[in-house]
Amino acid sequence: MQLQHNEVHDRYAKCIEVSKRVRWDIDRDVIRGRKFDTSKNFLPDGLSMINKLDFLGADEKRLLSQIQGRTYANMFGLVERFIGAKMLEISREHWLGDQTKLEALVRLTDEELKHQELFRRFEEMAAEDMPDGYTFLPQPNDVAMAVLGKSTWAVLGLTCCIEIFSQAHYRKSIEPESNLCPLWKDVFLFHWKEESQHAIVDEMEWEREDAKLTPAQRDAAVTDLIELVGAVDGIATMQAAADTDFFLRVCGRTFQIAEVTALSDTMRAAYRWQYVASGAQDERFGKDLTAKVTEAQMARIGAALAPIVG
Repeated sequence: MQLQHNEVHDRYAKCIEVSKRVRWDIDRDVIRGRKFDTSKNFLPDGLSMINKLDFLGADEKRLLSQIQGRTYANMFGLVERFIGAKMLEISREHWLGDQTKLEALVRLTDEELKHQELFRRFEEMAAEDMPDGYTFLPQPNDVAMAVLGKSTWAVLGLTCCIEIFSQAHYRKSIEPESNLCPLWKDVFLFHWKEESQHAIVDEMEWEREDAKLTPAQRDAAVTDLIELVGAVDGIATMQAAADTDFFLRVCGRTFQIAEVTALSDTMRAAYRWQYVASGAQDERFGKDLTAKVTEAQMARIGAALAPIVG
């Protein structure tokens, strides 16, 4: 159901109020002079799927969780490049209008810039504490240029999906896990605090954009969204292969062919779950999407997702 004007205004205002209340600083609140504790896991089992690899020892599982956790941070830094740019772009539509909405988008953009800095700092610190040879393959500017070439409706849909699944990942998998590196966990605690408001603004801006479209424009935008999800899956699959190769180079022993295959398949499945399927299957995102598309369009999306989600 579409919200009334006053309700929409109040939701933007609430996002501003919460943003001010939870505002944090990278050094003062997150890092606090600490280093990563490499005696502990980074990414929890609920996201990493490492518990399926019973041929790995405890130290090997821990190293693999740290590699995945490093990529997890880099992936958020990657997507926030285009998210911040898109929000800055669409804020133009509020410049001479509702200043509360404008402030909400400007604050969101400012926070996304801070998150990018946080994840750059994360990578610098991880490089100091982890084995040499890790490579994060996708380039943020190249990815952002490709994404921003699609329709605003599709970009907002993808953004909404990402920021909703980031919330679900933290609440369901990261927060409950007690055996994680404290600094790694705090990075995503503070990220979650601000992303909670971002997801709400995303939903309202996506709904606002949706109201502008003709049926033909929306159908084309659905095609764009499908292509963007396919591109994210391509990035996730590519990085899963790179991280698997890195692990095999630095873990200190050789594996049998069947074990290498299982490792590769599990990494690919984990990354597909983390960056595509967990968002596509999220109830909140599902409601947002189905409210905007026809049954036929939803069927197209489902058919495109089937090979990834399955």
